[in-house]
Amino acid sequence: MIKIEHTLFALPFAFLGALLAANGLPSWRQVAWIVVAMVGARSAAMAFNRIADRNIDARNPRTANRAIPAGMLSVGFVWAFTIVASSVFLLAAAMLNRLTLLLAPVALASVLMYSFTKRWTQFSHLVLGWCLSIAPTGAWIAVRGAIDSPVPLLLSLVVLLWTAGFDVLYACQDYDFDRREGLRSIPARVGIGRALWISRGLHAAAFVTLVGLYVATALGPFAFAGVIATGALLIYQHRLVRANDLSRLNAAFFTTNAFVSVILLVTFGSAVFLHK
Repeated sequence: MIKIEHTLFALPFAFLGALLAANGLPSWRQVAWIVVAMVGARSAAMAFNRIADRNIDARNPRTANRAIPAGMLSVGFVWAFTIVASSVFLLAAAMLNRLTLLLAPVALASVLMYSFTKRWTQFSHLVLGWCLSIAPTGAWIAVRGAIDSPVPLLLSLVVLLWTAGFDVLYACQDYDFDRREGLRSIPARVGIGRALWISRGLHAAAFVTLVGLYVATALGPFAFAGVIATGALLIYQHRLVRANDLSRLNAAFFTTNAFVSVILLVTFGSAVFLHK
């Protein structure tokens, strides 16, 4: 029920936020609790999403084999799992510092609220982007106890725009179902062709913001290589998908996006140590 590849989208950005905040390695205690917080929040979000969408998932051929509609897990069990995962997240926030604990309910409410957004707004993709963008700034706060630089905010904006862009792509495969069910998404609202252009625009904005992050951090050639590699991957991702051919959408969504987060962690993270 909990897809590890989805967690991998956000976890490298949390690590990068922590590295940038510490200007090197944060303490192992901080790293451990950041990981626990990420796993707890992501697990709670995905489990709650499965509860909220269980009836919709049952009617969608693409999702009918998910754990609850397929009868592999009961709703009661998934509720219990969600409560435990949420509690783990709040415990981790409390173990980091006072500000992470104070902001933890905002983060938790955000990731849980996302599950309902397709029912009332086509901008659910941006809400998902907001949820994942919490990770790098949250990790920065976990290390420093404050937001005392534009750097984590720029990194979070990169994540928000990048996530929204790939979620618009992902939603294209549910175009017919979403329109039939009255669910709101950008593809359902404007059509697949226009949605692809909106996704490209969001990713172009993410790339421009990434350039801004590079300028703000001044981390040199390793970080610059990460910027170029990310731009190339975004272009490659959009070359895989056409309005009349979504057959390579999974390659665009899962493989390419997992590479983006890891590449930025490796390049910008390495640059932090080289410029100490």
